[in-house]
Amino acid sequence: MNRRQFISLAAGGLAANLLAPSSPAQTRRRARFQGVVFDAFPIFDPRPVFAAAEEIFPGHGQELSSLWRSRQFEYTWLRTLAHRYADFERTTADALTFAVRALRLSLSHADRERLLGAYFQLKAWPDIRPALDALKAAGIWLGFLSNFTRRMLEANIASSGLHGYFERILSTDQAGAFKPDPRAYQLGPAAFGLAKEELVFAAYAGWDAAGAKAFGYPTFWINRQDAPAEELPAPPDAMGTIGGLVPFILGQTG
Repeated sequence: MNRRQFISLAAGGLAANLLAPSSPAQTRRRARFQGVVFDAFPIFDPRPVFAAAEEIFPGHGQELSSLWRSRQFEYTWLRTLAHRYADFERTTADALTFAVRALRLSLSHADRERLLGAYFQLKAWPDIRPALDALKAAGIWLGFLSNFTRRMLEANIASSGLHGYFERILSTDQAGAFKPDPRAYQLGPAAFGLAKEELVFAAYAGWDAAGAKAFGYPTFWINRQDAPAEELPAPPDAMGTIGGLVPFILGQTG
């Protein structure tokens, strides 16, 4: 092989390398972050639960849903502070019992099971799969970090047809403390073997975004309810739709 042939082959190989698509690992190395951990509700749409409440209690479903949901999370916080942990299935059931009694409604056993069971049959939001596909294609590790039990998470992954997307499925049961306790947020770095600064936390609720940011996560608030910013001292790094999460993670934002 003469010098001219060698140079020609070398140049061709260099061009091929430059034009070849990047591997997921190469893309991940270039991305701002290595992975993302999601709360459950940026992925799963809870609205069918509230629709079922309205069907069971016409004209009262919205009031019931609001009280039920607020008590759900108040009970998680109180149980964590009091060191009386009970999993999210239990706190959800207890909150429903309280809400029904507070509103002086009558709930049959069958309807109670329907409402609680709806939390195991959630579907993905319509816009979620393209974002997950883009992140997977870029080699970004994906996980859940949720107050949901693992059983709830796995049931809803199956219901949504999202098997194979998530490398880690983390429930606060593993910490024995609900978010925003730092023990809950620490599950992400421990499970992925990454520094918390390398993992984005994708929150559904403003308080969860604030808690994750206070813990030290780069935080993106998927504000599906168009809620106002919380009056808390740790605002998220960014807020937007699920579509905005992808450029935020890949460093494509201005």
